[in-house]
Amino acid sequence: MSTAPVSSAVPTLDEDLEDAAASRTGPGEVPPGVRRARAWLSRVIEPGSVDFWRFVDDAGPVEAVRRLRARRAPERITVLVGSRVDDDRTVDDLQRATRAGARLVVPEDDEWPGYPLHSLTLATSEEPEDFRHQEDRTRSPVPPVGLWVRGNGRLDDVVDRSVAIVGSRASTAYGEHVAGEMAAGLGERGWTVLSGGAFGIDAAAHRGALAVGGTTVAVLACGVDRVYPAAHGALFSRIAESGLIVSELPPGCAPLRHRFLVRNRLIAGLTRGTVVVEAAARSGAQATAKRARRLGKQVMVVPGPVTSAMSVGCHELLRDTESGAQLVASAAHVIDAVGGLGVDLAGAAERPATPRDGLSDLALRVLDACPVRAGVPPERLASIAGCDVLEVLRVLPALEVAGLVQWTGTGWRVAPAPRKKATPSR
Repeated sequence: MSTAPVSSAVPTLDEDLEDAAASRTGPGEVPPGVRRARAWLSRVIEPGSVDFWRFVDDAGPVEAVRRLRARRAPERITVLVGSRVDDDRTVDDLQRATRAGARLVVPEDDEWPGYPLHSLTLATSEEPEDFRHQEDRTRSPVPPVGLWVRGNGRLDDVVDRSVAIVGSRASTAYGEHVAGEMAAGLGERGWTVLSGGAFGIDAAAHRGALAVGGTTVAVLACGVDRVYPAAHGALFSRIAESGLIVSELPPGCAPLRHRFLVRNRLIAGLTRGTVVVEAAARSGAQATAKRARRLGKQVMVVPGPVTSAMSVGCHELLRDTESGAQLVASAAHVIDAVGGLGVDLAGAAERPATPRDGLSDLALRVLDACPVRAGVPPERLASIAGCDVLEVLRVLPALEVAGLVQWTGTGWRVAPAPRKKATPSR
């Protein structure tokens, strides 16, 4: 007698959508159909379309997918989706993400970073209804329909106190040093460093945070299961272990050029501010800074040598009075700009102490009157300093104790600097 095999077929997309439409879930529970709907939406259209995002936001993800698949969506939206409407790779995408140690985080999840991404929603609300007058897709401030996340940390917690550090791929040693030091300083103070995972400044920022055991996030322009650039395989593995790798594109998606431009809005939107370390006259880092400014986020710039082509974009941002860019030179400056009011304040720059610190005006005048070589009597000092002899005699002992003046036997002079001890030769 044969036993019929137990069916383990995965529900179809339409079945999951129907269940999600009829389900009543409690707080924090996301029906499989909702997640699957957003997985489908993340693949059928390139990110950045204002009209498409508004359609999904108004109808909801489940109903939006049902209308599109039933050819009941507005013509404009149908045109945007095109031939991808019949392409359902949701099961494969979700399984591929699981194999890569990733997951799809959706706005219905508790860990969705709603607060920082709300700036994108507000900016999108300002876009006109007529698509012909809307911002170009590569520059639009549209929120993502979902985020594919690789790593164990909660997305909302990781980006809560985060700063983006961006810059040129063709960076200089100066730029990489500054980016690494700044990222390390932020990591030591419990801030997350976010960047794009590229060569140059991005990589230096990620490595700087990792060097001090800090948290860093790489926002990619391809699937989270892909390594681009290929040389950053080890770096991405380290980032995923202690931080997160994020993309709005499904697993397997290639790093096409236009996707980097669209990705920039996420780097600006997820963080409290963006630091541009090095940027040429035309650069993606400048584009990210402009996105941050439009979203109401703090723009910060590290100045460079005026002779460096890699700092031209930085200096232009600082010269642009409308950009609101703030000059920063350290992690403390960055935290002072984006941290909590009255909590994260940068201290004053340290100044090396000298024996002259704290001297009275009279003492400084007498000290300046003392010659360097031959000693002179108090009367001569009084004449040069413009004071009474008794006042000179009153401050000279204190100056001598401080090691600033010396009695030569015939008069007073400036005390010579102590000689350095010679290092014995071996």
